[in-house]
Amino acid sequence: MPLYMDVHHRVDGLTAEAVVGAHARDLEVQGRYGVNYLKYWFDEDTGKVFCLVEAPSKEAAEAVHREAHGLCADEIIEVQEGT
Repeated sequence: MPLYMDVHHRVDGLTAEAVVGAHARDLEVQGRYGVNYLKYWFDEDTGKVFCLVEAPSKEAAEAVHREAHGLCADEIIEVQEGT
């Protein structure tokens, strides 16, 4: 299954607690779209968030965010894991 990194360039008011909650909602919704959100990283100071996700398509990954919390990524980039 393709692997994607999605990037949220600026989430206003970002807090660690908010990211935890948004990720939990992604996990609740992801099965409906055949998606698996794996990890996330964030920087409270800049409001940046990065999510690593296995998904059948960019559109499926985006649909999970849209339904779960409405915070759609600014970019979704297909990536390959290195060793």
